[in-house]
Amino acid sequence: MKSAACLALPLFLVIASPLAAQGTKKPAADTKAPVQQPAPAETSLPAPYDVQLLRLSEVLGSISYLRELCGAPQEDWRRTMRQLLDSDAANEPARRERLTAAYNRGYRSFAAVHTSCTVAARTAEERYRNEGATLATEITSRFGN
Repeated sequence: MKSAACLALPLFLVIASPLAAQGTKKPAADTKAPVQQPAPAETSLPAPYDVQLLRLSEVLGSISYLRELCGAPQEDWRRTMRQLLDSDAANEPARRERLTAAYNRGYRSFAAVHTSCTVAARTAEERYRNEGATLATEITSRFGN
């Protein structure tokens, strides 16, 4: 059974921890170490626009790959994503991870299918740019200050 402290670690650390534990000695049963309470799990509520923001992150990743593939004038989509993360998820590591994962999912989904710039890749890039613009407008008009 995993401890609560293990659940807060990144996945690669959780997977590696059983291997690391094999080489360590266990403390003697008669030593009385102070019992520490596990840190409370992150309980931040999702923002009302998180679904749209996750989709926008995925769209940014898709556009980044497709624009790079087709040699379009490079707009720095990664910088745009970084600004989005810094402005909207700076103090929420779990949320930042979800948004980053969505960006990477969008990037990889097209990398798995398109290996050269084709008409289909250009069409997809144009549609994703339009969807991204629509999402950004909807988010700011409904939830902006």
